[in-house]
Amino acid sequence: MAAADDAAVRDLVARMFATMYHAPGIGLAAPQVGVALRLAVIDLAPDDKRTPHVLINPEIVAVSKELATREEGCLSLPNMYADVTRPAQVKVRYLDIDGARREIQGDGLLAACLQHELDHLDGVLFVDHLSALKRNMILRKLAKDQKAKEQTAGDR
Repeated sequence: MAAADDAAVRDLVARMFATMYHAPGIGLAAPQVGVALRLAVIDLAPDDKRTPHVLINPEIVAVSKELATREEGCLSLPNMYADVTRPAQVKVRYLDIDGARREIQGDGLLAACLQHELDHLDGVLFVDHLSALKRNMILRKLAKDQKAKEQTAGDR
């Protein structure tokens, strides 16, 4: 990676963490901030002891046969939540911010977060894992909330 590219990626990562912590959230993928890179940031402890992870060109290399269902939300779909079933454990291979090849194994919240953020890199949202009925209910509620927000802003 060229020095200019390295500086640009480091700047993007810093801005992504700032955006994620401000939201607050526990993960953010570059496509969510309009950047077409396979890059995600994750930190499961934004209020306590921070444990930030930068995942560049991540790929899932192993998943468990066991499944787990957790409630998920997304910074791209504010205040929308639904139960999503995914593999209970996952192993992800990626490059860190210094270009070193790493692997991370996760279960529980970390497994869900890793899969959720890597989905974003492939253009998939958590609602794409739901039934059509549940997905449509969430999207209708999101549209209703957005319309109410626009009307409130227009009344000012």
